[in-house]
Amino acid sequence: MNADRYRRRVNTINKIISGLQRAGLAFGPMQLLTVRGRRTGRELTFPIAVNELSGGRYIFQAFPKAAWVANVRAADTVTLTRGRKAATARLVEVPVTDRGPLLRELVETSPASVGRRFVTTGLAEHATPEGVAAAADRIAVFSVEPA
Repeated sequence: MNADRYRRRVNTINKIISGLQRAGLAFGPMQLLTVRGRRTGRELTFPIAVNELSGGRYIFQAFPKAAWVANVRAADTVTLTRGRKAATARLVEVPVTDRGPLLRELVETSPASVGRRFVTTGLAEHATPEGVAAAADRIAVFSVEPA
C-alpha cells in the first residue's frame, strides 16, 4: 500500500477513534491530543498513541510533516484526553541521540504492524527494531511530562 492511500485509511480510522474517545470510550494506548495551532491559535485535536516504555510515557511521530509535531514544538502545554478524563501535560522532545533505544523498544514490544507503519509512511527503510532505530533523526519522539 502506498503512503497516500495508507494516510487516507488512517484519517478515516482517526475520525472513528476521535468519536469513540469523545463518547467516553477509551481503548488501547489511544488518546486525544489537543494543542493550540502555531499559526491560527485555534485548538486542534489529533488521536495519538501514548506508549509506556522504559518507565516513561512517549508519543512517536508516525507520518512525515505531521502537523501536530510542529504545533507541539511551539506549545508550552497540551491536553491529553482518554475517555472522559483530560489532563494538561508538557511534551518534551527527546534528543535524536536518545531516540534510538526508545524506537527499538517500541518496535520490539509492539505488533509487527507498528514497525511496518514507519516503512509505509516513509520514515524508516526497514520495519525491524534496528531499522526503525536507525531512522531516529526522522522520527520525532516526545516524552509526556506533568504540566
